[in-house]
Amino acid sequence: MSNREQAHAQPQNPGPGGAPAGGQWYPPEWPDRIRALADGSLTPVAPKRAATVMLLRDTPDGPAVHMLRRRASMAFAGGAYAYPGGGVDPRDEDHRTGWAGPSLEDWAVRLGTDPATAQAIVCGAVRETFEEAGVLLAGPADGTLVGDLTGDDWEADRQALVARELSFAEFLDRRGLVLRSDLLAAWARWITPEFEPRRYDTWFFVAALPEGQRTRNASTEADRTVWIRPADAAAGYDKGELLMMPPTISTLRSLEPYRTAAEAVAAAAAQDLAPVLAQATLEDGELVLSWPGHEEFTKRVRPTGGAA
Repeated sequence: MSNREQAHAQPQNPGPGGAPAGGQWYPPEWPDRIRALADGSLTPVAPKRAATVMLLRDTPDGPAVHMLRRRASMAFAGGAYAYPGGGVDPRDEDHRTGWAGPSLEDWAVRLGTDPATAQAIVCGAVRETFEEAGVLLAGPADGTLVGDLTGDDWEADRQALVARELSFAEFLDRRGLVLRSDLLAAWARWITPEFEPRRYDTWFFVAALPEGQRTRNASTEADRTVWIRPADAAAGYDKGELLMMPPTISTLRSLEPYRTAAEAVAAAAAQDLAPVLAQATLEDGELVLSWPGHEEFTKRVRPTGGAA
């Protein structure tokens, strides 16, 4: 698919799950798991740290965001649209890597962590963008950026990162590169609900597509990628045409006011990084699932297992 086709594509909702309001992904096993959490028979698993990046580029009609559609066969959120992202590699805490931009101490304050954890999270964001979109927010120490990433040697390194044969810090060192943390800004933080079997504590970042680089669908977990304006993606969700999880549609809506990618990145400093965690309660025999501060995602689960 060409960049122009990607920019104007209106993907359909092919994914599994319950029948949501709009395009909210709602797995059919949620009601039973919520009941088990409420009666104490389900012990929540500890969430793994993760990072995801809302990659933006300017268009005549405002910034577009790069999204991928998870394959329908995926056990988690199959068919849902998301941003490039994934789990943090703990190895990236252990080795001080080349770094440009705000210090690790500044990042630790912004992310609410210690400096080593902040490094791993930011490395995770940049690594996942390279692994899944073929875009690398790194360059030589002179402040420039890597340009051409199409060579076989770059692809071999990307594959090694995907296979976890190579940590991102090791990759940067071997290439003589520094991570350009100045090109990245933290936007939001969401934690997977306690009743989910796979849980993630995910930091959402925003970044502008570097000049001279192009995205591609490098992820084995995605069957389609699109460049789409946040307002258009949100409209597709509202019509039930695009399937998404609450953090995705929430962050899309929050990007709508900005007229350029740079304006959105600059606005990130004012975004609230207080973690959003879904709550499941029992009210008159009915299960109520809510995300504090995000009323549009509230679900009322009837005793029969349906959702309202």
